[in-house]
Amino acid sequence: MDRATVEKIQNNPSYQRLVSTRSGFAWTLTIIMLVVYYAFILFIAFSPETLGAKLDPNGMATLGIPVGIAIIVFAFAMTGIYVKRANSEFDGLLNDVKKEVEGMK
Repeated sequence: MDRATVEKIQNNPSYQRLVSTRSGFAWTLTIIMLVVYYAFILFIAFSPETLGAKLDPNGMATLGIPVGIAIIVFAFAMTGIYVKRANSEFDGLLNDVKKEVEGMK
């Protein structure tokens, strides 16, 4: 791709909207995930007895196990949310940019 085409794409309002929308959404999901992970770590650091509480008095499993599994499932769900929005909204915006740039040639 030549430099002129790259500049056309970068100056395109639809492309700028795509980049700002996508990066804003990605940062939002990143912050949510970091809050969840750090909350878990801080919980372990400052209240280990809570996550170390046994689920069954006679068993070995602790509350930390399902909480850890829930965090992993949450991470997969966040990935699914991003993929769903990328396939529906972001791909449409990208197609708009392609059409506009091809129309400028």
